[in-house]
Amino acid sequence: MEIVQLDIQGMTCAACVNHVEKGIKKGTGIDMASVNLATEKATVSYDPSTTNIDDIIKSVRDAGYGASPIVKGEESEQDKKKAKELSKLKWHTLISAILSAPLLLAMFAGLFNIKALMFLHNPIVQLVLATPVQLWIGKRFYIGAFKTLKALNPGMDVLVAMGTSAAYFFSIYNGFIAPLLGHPSSGLYFEASAIIITLVLFGKYLENVAKGKTSEAIKKLMGLQPKSARVSRKGEEMEIPLSDVVPGDIVLIKPGERIPVDGRITEGASAVDESLLTGESLPIEKKTGDKVLGGTINSYGSFSFTAEKVGKDSVLARIITIVEEAQGSKAPIQKLADKVASIFVPVVLLIALLTFLVWWLIIGDSTHAFIAAVSVLVIACPCSLGLATPTAIMVGTGIGASKGILIKNGEILQNIGYIDTVVLDKTGTITEGKPKVQDVIPVGDTKGDDILETAAALEYYSEHPLGQAIVAHYGRTKKPEGLEDFQSEPGKGIKAKYKGQNYFIGTEAYLRENNITTDDIISLKQEKEANGSTAILLANPKGVIALITIGDSIKSTSTKAIKQLQNLGIKAIMLTGDNELTAKAIAKKAGIHEYIAQVLPEQKANEVKKLQKQGMKVAMIGDGVNDAPALATADIGIAMGQGTDVAMESADITLMRGDLTEIGTAMALSQKTMKKIRQNLFWAFFYNSVGIPFAALGFLNPIIAGAAMAFSSVSVVTNSLSLKRFKPNLEDKENNKEDKTMSNTLKVEGMSCNHCKMSVEKAVNALDNISEAVVNLEKGELLYNFIDGQEDEESVKKAVTEAGYTPV
Repeated sequence: MEIVQLDIQGMTCAACVNHVEKGIKKGTGIDMASVNLATEKATVSYDPSTTNIDDIIKSVRDAGYGASPIVKGEESEQDKKKAKELSKLKWHTLISAILSAPLLLAMFAGLFNIKALMFLHNPIVQLVLATPVQLWIGKRFYIGAFKTLKALNPGMDVLVAMGTSAAYFFSIYNGFIAPLLGHPSSGLYFEASAIIITLVLFGKYLENVAKGKTSEAIKKLMGLQPKSARVSRKGEEMEIPLSDVVPGDIVLIKPGERIPVDGRITEGASAVDESLLTGESLPIEKKTGDKVLGGTINSYGSFSFTAEKVGKDSVLARIITIVEEAQGSKAPIQKLADKVASIFVPVVLLIALLTFLVWWLIIGDSTHAFIAAVSVLVIACPCSLGLATPTAIMVGTGIGASKGILIKNGEILQNIGYIDTVVLDKTGTITEGKPKVQDVIPVGDTKGDDILETAAALEYYSEHPLGQAIVAHYGRTKKPEGLEDFQSEPGKGIKAKYKGQNYFIGTEAYLRENNITTDDIISLKQEKEANGSTAILLANPKGVIALITIGDSIKSTSTKAIKQLQNLGIKAIMLTGDNELTAKAIAKKAGIHEYIAQVLPEQKANEVKKLQKQGMKVAMIGDGVNDAPALATADIGIAMGQGTDVAMESADITLMRGDLTEIGTAMALSQKTMKKIRQNLFWAFFYNSVGIPFAALGFLNPIIAGAAMAFSSVSVVTNSLSLKRFKPNLEDKENNKEDKTMSNTLKVEGMSCNHCKMSVEKAVNALDNISEAVVNLEKGELLYNFIDGQEDEESVKKAVTEAGYTPV
């Protein structure tokens, strides 16, 4: 299956959306078609072996609408076209208002008997003013009505064209034909036709302006990409268009410049502002070997990097694609509006006809019959129904993207709000995912240096994070000499001969399998594991010669995130392959009350299924690679991605910064968005269910009906735009009061620039007991907050010292 996006022209209401979707789905080889009124786009999944884009476009045209493929990279042309159409709509609205104003004035002159303005009641004057509005400016409604009626898919244009035409031509009859035939005249209604068209156009103009604001997130993302890049080719520096950059190019970056493509730094260092891409407020320090992303801004240093991913393969391009697809998608709640829209216009036409017949044949009042029928036609336009859901989805997903939360579609945005259980992987999710050697404890007469040398040699070929931590701690970069008979058993350990001596390294169970006793080290091992460390045993055939403890620090935001989830009434469960003691210690530090230990990666999906069978709505949070089966099994899969391709592909939601606090933000955003959608749908249904009976009973003038119809659409979009003020309130008030009292200020000497500020903040924020650390450069002070009263000033001073500065 292939996916194509089409730009749809001529849609005005929810009924139009339904007709376009039906038209596309009638074709062969169509897997899925989703049409969005707010973006005026259709997303179609189709089988290229049985149909093609031209056939799909033809099916849209057969339904009475226009369509053209959206070509990536030509968004600016499409924006220009829409801007031109909006400008035309603005001028038509203005001209229509100018011509309609005297007609409105004539109506007031008649009501209040203003003799000086009675000349405005002359049928010729009114005809001259109303005709350009009805037949020139209003021809868009006739064209739209003709196309949709031809396709047997009547929409809003039919209602407006019929309502205004009835008023216009009835006025011509009363003003010019009735006197010639000797029939009594029941008045002129030119003002009704002209003012209704003016109000509808004005409402459309305001609606389009507001809809433009709902897509600001996409426009900001698209504006992040520079148009050119400075590269070094064959020793020569040159400025080239961004489209000419290829993988392998050496790209040169100066202070303050925007990075054009993705790559890795080969020379130099700096700090990079990734806030518009990931939501991370502070610049991130970068050095040789670190990854940089296109669209981010370099701060103070100069560096060069090798281009790796360019064009549509860059992280920025993939983010734009995900956000575009999300904004064009539908939420399940929209199905009700779609069902109503599919039968709405025919039902309204029937109600208008019945209204006219009842007033004319039963009550005997042809004038009121006409006015009531026109009012029904005008007030019933289902524009607000079609805008209720997509505008809120657009704003909601845009807000998520601005905060580094990529939500794949409207269904996920809706469903994340129903989650009651969050399952968290430990490594890389709750913890930093960068294990470090903490202690090397010799057993017997073995020297510490010999232990590390031997352990690093045995682990040199290991791909396990713990083994890599030992190699990194020793600093081994070359293949060890004297290593022979290497044998590895994944998840257990390694045995090999090093410098003529046999060694074993791994778990206690692995050593026992190889007939090595561990009794002498058990109590010490359990003590270390109870503090959250993982214990690795090094042994020779005679017995254990060393205990190496490795720890992975908890992320500074993990404890706060767990609290936020608990404040929302959501159960948090940690899932880990660690042993019971280590899992218990990490869970306690993170504030998690429930954990499942010693679970292999392939068993995690089964654990998620068990929770689902208990009736829980489960979100699984992992790294998007090792946890892929569990992510796919869960109701919502959330990847701690830091912008990785695999994470964005495998998960329903990607947290670009890898910050767990964003989970609570995503849930709060879902709930707020759904609240706005429900408000929009309520008022859209309420407006029509009340407005149509009022119009049918003769309580509404057609002009008031037109104003109400225009207002309903604008109010729905405006309500959706109010989401932009969204601020998640996830803190427990009582705990928050306590946290505010657990703050301290520390004088720090040696800080002189933004780099110093970031270094100190990063070092202190990395501590498990710190919730927030902020440097005031002018005062030379560090303000920091402790978590849950875990006050330990010495640990803060130590972190500042290790960062290269002097605490006072």
